[in-house]
Amino acid sequence: MMNDPALMLIALIGAHCLFDYAGQGDFMSKAKNRTTAIPGVPWQTVLASHAAIHGAAASLITGVWWVFFAEAAIHFMTDDAKCQGRISFNADQAIHIGCKLAWWGLAIGLT
Repeated sequence: MMNDPALMLIALIGAHCLFDYAGQGDFMSKAKNRTTAIPGVPWQTVLASHAAIHGAAASLITGVWWVFFAEAAIHFMTDDAKCQGRISFNADQAIHIGCKLAWWGLAIGLT
């Protein structure tokens, strides 16, 4: 866990940007979407992997083990809702950033 709360928040937001944009290639962005799934590639597996990457980053940055599971589950459900057109891109991103703020608040409250 990072000792400086400001650096922790920067790392959480930065990791989100890295893994939701630059680090998410064309394969993953298409294959995780049940509406544009790649034949022979289970969309659930790809989306779960994408969500696990976010969960691992948030957990390692905060130093809170269960953040892995919470972040991964919420990220999976949020991205799936976006892919199905149930929520907008902006709502998807607001939920993701809101989660990072929640994990940050919990982590600094636990120290």
